[in-house]
Amino acid sequence: MTQNSRRDFLKYAATTACTLGAGVTGLAARWGSPFAQGEFGIDGASPPPKASAAIQKGVLLDMLPAKSSFAERFKLAKDTGFDVVQAPTTPDEHTAEEIKKAAELAGIRIDSVMNMAHWEFPLSSGDPAVVEKSLAGMRTSLHNAKLWGSDAVLLVPGVVNAHTSYREAWVRSQKQIHKLIPLAEQLKVVIAIEEVWNKFLLSPIEMATYFDEFHSPWVKAWFDVGNVLLYGYPQDWIRTLGTRIVKVHLKDFKRMEGKYAWVNLGDGDTDWAEVRKAFAEIGFTGSVTVELDGGDEAYLRDVSRRVDRLVLGRG
Repeated sequence: MTQNSRRDFLKYAATTACTLGAGVTGLAARWGSPFAQGEFGIDGASPPPKASAAIQKGVLLDMLPAKSSFAERFKLAKDTGFDVVQAPTTPDEHTAEEIKKAAELAGIRIDSVMNMAHWEFPLSSGDPAVVEKSLAGMRTSLHNAKLWGSDAVLLVPGVVNAHTSYREAWVRSQKQIHKLIPLAEQLKVVIAIEEVWNKFLLSPIEMATYFDEFHSPWVKAWFDVGNVLLYGYPQDWIRTLGTRIVKVHLKDFKRMEGKYAWVNLGDGDTDWAEVRKAFAEIGFTGSVTVELDGGDEAYLRDVSRRVDRLVLGRG
């Protein structure tokens, strides 16, 4: 998320905690158990690319100094210990090519794309014009991913608000994502759906069911460790979602006398030992990308070391 998105999250905090349980019990009865972890077995659908043998450490392109050139930013990511970078949707073809060449020059991979249209133009909207803008943004993101050699695009599937009910967000977003699956399969890029403070997919059981209803290997989970701390436990989500998780965002969250704050890794309420254990239990081998405030070289080196210690168990 951008800084604006994180600020939007905090506006949702109070109501999110209150509405967590609504409808979850009925899901199990209506749709059955979401815990089956076998292969999807879709006829004619080739499987997505396999993850690397070891977890890779990633950083957002937006966390790197904005005043620097793309070449300097990618070099800094490499020099401070990161293996991969997540880049935002880039509609301008010239800029997209510049980003590609800069990453190649630095010897670092752009492994994923942060879709940028889903907050302003949610797929769950009842306005066809809004939905089409959202779909167009995802198509651009998927083509960016193909150009950059990425294997996933992050998508926030919808938003529940005064104009969109929970059921509408579920049905509408799934309908539109189904339209994107053929392009995702053609380009060999996973649509990775993230849980955020959007009053939607408020439990790991719900989220697992949401994925399983697609019956497609091209729709997976982008799990954010920090986003569930307000109303759940990351290790529980990790174990429930299991092999549905293809990518991860890392940030930390702290409750302070009724207030909430995003903090650096290790300075919040996350039980990182349990998170690390849960990732090991599900055999996770994707990338873990920090989603924090940006900073200079010293700051980025510190963040990189925190990932090593807290998530990767190094040092």
